[in-house]
Amino acid sequence: MKASSLPTTKFIDAGAASVGVTRSGADLGTELSPLIVVYARNPSLRQQLLYAILGFALSETMGLFCLTVTFLMLL
Repeated sequence: MKASSLPTTKFIDAGAASVGVTRSGADLGTELSPLIVVYARNPSLRQQLLYAILGFALSETMGLFCLTVTFLMLL
C-alpha cells in the first residue's frame, strides 16, 4: 500500500513524533526546579548555572526539532 492511500497514518506518525515535545517539557521542569532551589540557597554557584542554562537550551532545541518534524509529517 502507498502511504497516500492511508491518510490516517500520517496523523498517527505525527502524534508519535510529538511525544518528543512532551518529553522536552518534562525535562525542562526537571532541570529548572532544582536549579532555582540550589541557586537560591547558594548564589556562588554562578559557573554551574551556565551549564544548566546550556542544558536548558539543548532540551528546548530538541523539543523544537521534534515539533518541526511533526509539522513536516503533516504536509
